[in-house]
Amino acid sequence: MAIRGVAFDLDETLAVPSRDRTTLLGEAVALAGGPPITREEYLDAHRKNLTQQTREPIFADLLTQYEESQADAKSLADAYRQVVTKSLSPVGGSAALIEELKTDYRVGLLTNGPIDAQRAKLEHLGWTELFHAALVTGELPAGKPDSAAFEALLSALGTNANETVYVGDTPLDDIEGATEAGLFAVQVRFEDGPDRDPRADAYIDRDRLALELPGLLASID
Repeated sequence: MAIRGVAFDLDETLAVPSRDRTTLLGEAVALAGGPPITREEYLDAHRKNLTQQTREPIFADLLTQYEESQADAKSLADAYRQVVTKSLSPVGGSAALIEELKTDYRVGLLTNGPIDAQRAKLEHLGWTELFHAALVTGELPAGKPDSAAFEALLSALGTNANETVYVGDTPLDDIEGATEAGLFAVQVRFEDGPDRDPRADAYIDRDRLALELPGLLASID
């Protein structure tokens, strides 16, 4: 069956921060007067809160480990949203790539995270109207890699799993999630990024995404 749909992950696939996430978290915590939360602690709490409106529940969970802290979850969530959003830049040529692909495919976005945080990123990038469908897991019953998230994506695109390609960087959320839901998967690679996942149907270097993805999709098609 011919490929009719293409969808993307957002963070580290189409957009990257100017500083590493550990540094950004530290900056946000310092701004809000928070405790020394580690990146590992944050990621664990984030994974438990993929279907939220804001990051406040994430930081509320984290603060239970730091009962002596006077910081509040809302201030931490607001500070982190501002720091991360301001640091974000699009991967070179990514917006033009999406516009090009839209002439031949239904093009979507499926990104893990709270609604306010991820929608703020799209607004900052100027991408609120870029995709045919842009889904944030905070608006869904489940986040990636749950098949329900990918089923929601397919419904929004109006395509079937076996005619849709998902492009992302992480082995669990993106590659396993997409392939378990029946989609094709293209893994985006970059320096210090995740290792190749053998379940991916193809691989592409992030700095060559805009140049090479159209041809790669045609080969899968």
